[in-house]
Amino acid sequence: MKHLTYFLIAAGLLLAAGCATPEARIKRNPEIFAQLSPNDQQLIREGKVALGFTPEMVKLALGDPDRVFIRTDASGTSESWSYTTYESDTGVLLYRGYYHRFYGWGDPFYPYYMSFPARREREYFKVVFSGGRVSAIERQS
Repeated sequence: MKHLTYFLIAAGLLLAAGCATPEARIKRNPEIFAQLSPNDQQLIREGKVALGFTPEMVKLALGDPDRVFIRTDASGTSESWSYTTYESDTGVLLYRGYYHRFYGWGDPFYPYYMSFPARREREYFKVVFSGGRVSAIERQS
């Protein structure tokens, strides 16, 4: 029984890690990736986005956003994708990414991360879409 528990934990960690990389997302969406220019493909492999990227391209590079905001103003409507991280009060990374929405399926340490004393959430990256293309990128320096 003990070996089965260790196996399940290891398998869950591998699954969670595999979902979190650009290469894993590219493997799940090869048809989208194949249609891109070599320059865009390289940026996505590096986990980077550029102005003009489509939502599908951003998802390949960064994964699903943690939050989506819709903004309407005098110039029209835009959509912002926010990527967040969870840190201790001293700035130590506890958890990052969209997958925290699913209560850490596959991550046995998730309950620990989310109950950590003095845990704080920090937005570290934001992508703004206008007309279905990236029109702005914000990141913490």
